[in-house]
Amino acid sequence: MAVNSRISGLKDRSVAERRALVADGAGVDAAALTALDAGGLTVEQADHMIENVVGTIAIPLGVATNMTVNGRDYLVPMATEEASVVAAASNAARIARVHGGFHASGTGPVMIAQIQLLGAVDPHGARARVLEARQEVLDLANAQDPVLTRLGGGARELTARVLETRDGTQVIVHLHVDVRDAMGANAVNTMAEAVAPVLAERAGARSLLRILSNKADTRLVRARAVFDAELLGGPRVVDDIVSASAFAEADPYRAATHNKGIMNGISAVVLATGNDTRAVEAGCHSHAARDGRYTALSRFEKDRDGNLTGTLEVPMPVGLVGGATRAHPAAQTAIRILGVTSATELAEVIVSVGLAQNLAACRALAAEGIQHGHMRLHARTVAASAGASPEEVRDVAERLVKDGRIQVEYAREVLESLRSGDR
Repeated sequence: MAVNSRISGLKDRSVAERRALVADGAGVDAAALTALDAGGLTVEQADHMIENVVGTIAIPLGVATNMTVNGRDYLVPMATEEASVVAAASNAARIARVHGGFHASGTGPVMIAQIQLLGAVDPHGARARVLEARQEVLDLANAQDPVLTRLGGGARELTARVLETRDGTQVIVHLHVDVRDAMGANAVNTMAEAVAPVLAERAGARSLLRILSNKADTRLVRARAVFDAELLGGPRVVDDIVSASAFAEADPYRAATHNKGIMNGISAVVLATGNDTRAVEAGCHSHAARDGRYTALSRFEKDRDGNLTGTLEVPMPVGLVGGATRAHPAAQTAIRILGVTSATELAEVIVSVGLAQNLAACRALAAEGIQHGHMRLHARTVAASAGASPEEVRDVAERLVKDGRIQVEYAREVLESLRSGDR
């Protein structure tokens, strides 16, 4: 069944109505979404995932609409506590749909395991001897995971470099592993442990660290989209977004906030699907500093038709097998809603959402200031913080927005007035 991500007015529906619409749009049984109740995880299930469990913490899970990636529609689960994120991504995706949505591609699911070798008398000679053992090392690595190799993955390449450190000269070996539909940490760490003794013997050295790198620059994913100038607000808005993008490219203080906007979208989907947010964030931010200076991860330019083009390229080490993706019922449901069938497809959707989120933030900054839209959506959270019941939240939030005073203290005044019948 083809997914239609264009669901108009979803925000105006009740939670039950939204679930029914999302289930219908994604082609899944509505009963499957009950796994999202109360965070989708019991204390008993949590006790099998980490240590010293005393409870769970729930994060709101919304669904971004309008997303088209490589010609296919997706309803995208996003887990975040920040108001405006889901709405902003959905709106940016709507603007991108006019020109075909998002187009994404990548380099393949290759991760790097690092083996640190210490004490080689002749480090350059040690490097050469290590590389001479390439096939032996690759065969030994692949013997650790016959299932992965049977699925078409496995160790693919061996590289080595001599690294000068404050603790002396070290030889650093990289084992490149195609991890297929896994995030890959367990697979590459197991392989690194197995080959370390052989590498140490060949190098005449001692192995110390044997672990994957979260600088996953052999697992890059890129997304691009054209955003219609008129839907953005006109030529002036396009020019101002280009100028804002140039600011972020040149200044690390602005780049940090610019990239945080990207990660608002990326991390929300990564979390919703049970993937490792810390690994993804570390990889993205290290990629932003790959040339020795921290800069913007995305680029915005004006095309010959006057529309805005956006591009984003980041490492995206996510998977569909293993970890919380398999152990967490809500993550499993999120994957079902999304309908992806490979880690590569998941990564392409995630990076597209990151670009959508970034565009939405830049447009808000350039057109009206970030607080205008954000605070309108934040008003509901403020109303709830002031003690409004679910039935009262909407009325209190509307009053806060109308009066332009989105503050907890004022919300308490409005709530008291509402309950006393004094409007």
